[in-house]
Amino acid sequence: MNQAKRTTILSKLKNRLGRPGADRRESLEGVIEDHEKQLGAQGEGEASAMMRNVLGFSDMRVDDLMVPRAAIIAVEDTSSMRSLLDQFIEANHSRLPVFRESLDDIVGMIHVKDYLRWMATKGRKKKTKTGGDPNLSLAASELNSTIKQHQSMLRDVLYVPPSMPAPDLLLKMKASHVHLAIVVDEYGGTDGLISLEDLLEEIIGDISDEHDSDAEEQAMIKKIDDVTWMVSGLAPISRLDETLGVDLLPDDQEDEADTVGGLVLELAGRVPSRGEIIAHPSGLEFEIMENDARRVKRVRVNTAALGKKPETETAEKDG
Repeated sequence: MNQAKRTTILSKLKNRLGRPGADRRESLEGVIEDHEKQLGAQGEGEASAMMRNVLGFSDMRVDDLMVPRAAIIAVEDTSSMRSLLDQFIEANHSRLPVFRESLDDIVGMIHVKDYLRWMATKGRKKKTKTGGDPNLSLAASELNSTIKQHQSMLRDVLYVPPSMPAPDLLLKMKASHVHLAIVVDEYGGTDGLISLEDLLEEIIGDISDEHDSDAEEQAMIKKIDDVTWMVSGLAPISRLDETLGVDLLPDDQEDEADTVGGLVLELAGRVPSRGEIIAHPSGLEFEIMENDARRVKRVRVNTAALGKKPETETAEKDG
């Protein structure tokens, strides 16, 4: 964006920021639309998209963005330091919540940097036969010690209600320098988890680093053949929409579910049994491949009848 264009859109925003309430929001959206029209085909799509994301973000609550309880990856404080290392590797997260007995009693979190410092402090360097850099060796007693024995390694987490506005949480995380929050329900139980990255991604889009892999993303929705897909229950509905080119949830029902597993629960009105087939109005069929008493973990999606109208409906129209 050159200086002239930046000045133009900023001046328009400043002129309209003084308007109150909904009128202000409509004015800001109008500025973005006018700016896109002026730039035409060479419009700065990413900048405009980010501005729209900011407007949308201002209306969001914590429960719109949180990771649900069922998807939280955490470790119990009785776990060994060896198993904690395995969990960091498997989860590919830099922060892991630590709980006492159940997820309803989260006592803090451990950052992978603190774990590495602990390894460096407790480890002993051993010379190699080749004379190269020494190897770091940890005693079995250290690796078998529990997280509970290393309380100083625990960092604070924030505890927030699901109704908290997302922008307020962003400001709170910035002020407190605590980048992980536990979402608690009215009874004090754990309802979900939200990180600073979750909040920022809603504004600037997905944040991928050198450790992220496309394979992890693709694993949630895997194509089996021309009409069959294997889908994780945690896959976002929007991602399956995009993959299959179909709108699985009408606009007036978007608050009902965010994941494919949640969509299947809504369609069935209960937790379906393994092997059961749940039909979608579009013609899709969801076959339950893996579940438990509370959620649908994996489904096989059959798209063979996608878009085809039921025979009874066709017959009625022909008659």
